[in-house]
Formats: sequence, structure tokens, C-alpha cells
Amino acid sequence: MPDRREIVCICGSTRFVDEMRAANRDLTFAGVIVVAPGEADELIANEQKTALDALHLRKIDLADRVLVVNPGGYIGESTSREIAYAHATGKPISFTDPV
Repeated sequence: MPDRREIVCICGSTRFVDEMRAANRDLTFAGVIVVAPGEADELIANEQKTALDALHLRKIDLADRVLVVNPGGYIGESTSREIAYAHATGKPISFTDPV
């Protein structure tokens, strides 16, 4: 497929929602298909978090590569699991800040 677009999955802590939105915007304007974490306007139950975490791993499966949004080098527990999953499945991983 000559016109296949790159697919990038954004990972990162929900505390960096503004930075993830900016990365999403920049990648989208560069012609990249972006899959990003789901957003909630309120606190979610543990069951919902578990389901969203599993869904995000499927998003990683769809992606050609993973971009970790990690201002100041911060990587939390969920993001660490996502990085380990991406690594185990052979996805290239890049970071917005040095680790």
C-alpha cells in the first residue's frame, strides 16, 4: 500500500494530558495516525481503569511505534507496563524527554 500512513500510539501519565494532546496534534498535522489514551472527566472505578489499561495495550498492538510522553523523564507504573508490553511485542519506542 503506497499511501499507508504511520500509526503511533501515545503513552504517558494522565497528569500530562496537555502534553499528550500537543503530541497528538503535532503528529496528526505531520500526517500520522494517532491512537492515544482514553480520557475521563471524572474519577473512574478500578474496574474501568483495568478495562482501559487492557484497551490501551490493544492500541499498542495496532501501532507501528510508541511515543512515550514523559516530561521531566517521569514514567509511572501504568506507563512502565505499557513500555514493557511494547518492548515485548517488538514495537519501536521513543520518548519526548530523556529517561
